[in-house]
Amino acid sequence: MSRIGKKPIPVPSGVKIAVSGSQVCVEAGSNKLAITTRPEVTVRFDDQTRQVIVERRDDERQSKASHGLTRALINNMITGVTQGFVKELEITGVGWSAQLKGQQVSLNVGYADAKLVPVPAGVKVEIAGNKIKISGSDKQKVGQVAAEIRSKRPPEPYNGKGIKYSDEKIVRKEGKAFAGGGG
Repeated sequence: MSRIGKKPIPVPSGVKIAVSGSQVCVEAGSNKLAITTRPEVTVRFDDQTRQVIVERRDDERQSKASHGLTRALINNMITGVTQGFVKELEITGVGWSAQLKGQQVSLNVGYADAKLVPVPAGVKVEIAGNKIKISGSDKQKVGQVAAEIRSKRPPEPYNGKGIKYSDEKIVRKEGKAFAGGGG
């Protein structure tokens, strides 16, 4: 049995859960998220205990995999509508910058042209100096936008220039050492 999948998900007060067939909707205030579950699992909401229970129909490999995944996705939806998710990036490089232009992030990171990254609906981007803060209620969208921005100029180990997550440690390498001599 999946250790993650069998744990019930506590639902805080103020969060509405709607389960209809394979559709699960989570709503709190103005935030609303929905997913369609796989047919191998069933989701039910217990009103008395205010818990969401995810059960699988059999012990097949796909059912076991979907069991824990579905529970984790619903738990992330509840966390997202109540607290939200945040990713922070840092730009390191002389003269490198980022700007918000409408629904796009414009990155000037050492290329001849600015790199543009679209920002989907439901994701908020704030830029302060060399720091980029990405927040939203959908964990997947927040992580995807952060990964796309980072992919435009990943950090390199020799000079330490690039776009990195704020909690990421870059292992620095030593450049070529001149041995001297000649020939």
